[in-house]
Amino acid sequence: MSLFEDPRYQWRETYFVLFDEQNRPSAKQVESELKQLGSRYEITGIRTDDQDRFESITLLSPSDFAAMDITYISGEEVTEQIAEFGDEIKNATLTEDEIRKVAKLSKCNARFDVFHFEQVVDEEEDEILDPGALLIVLEQLAGLCNGVCIDPQSGSVL
Repeated sequence: MSLFEDPRYQWRETYFVLFDEQNRPSAKQVESELKQLGSRYEITGIRTDDQDRFESITLLSPSDFAAMDITYISGEEVTEQIAEFGDEIKNATLTEDEIRKVAKLSKCNARFDVFHFEQVVDEEEDEILDPGALLIVLEQLAGLCNGVCIDPQSGSVL
């Protein structure tokens, strides 16, 4: 079940991990990579295609009041978006690391959509969403597929 359908969670933002489709991991590789993050994360709802390649997963981080739906996308939608992002970033001032990452974009034709959710808690509680859980997951996924993390809302490379 998608977290969009779960009243305990509220969508906050979406991030992308862009990569070359040839680096598409299997569902077992994604699960193994995310399990390395420790017991802080709970993995549910792993879905695969008919070749056991990764399609989607739900990841919960209760101690951070966060959760993520991660889905695989490829095709024209991705390549068009990468071209648009390239146009936006042309005039940006980039660090050496960001320049190296942006150079990878020309080879990207697939992505993970990482939908970030906040757990809805009782108003009397003072718990807040920790974005660190999201950033750790983005870094892990990018490492798995030699990808580039993008914040599409700000147009920035992470």
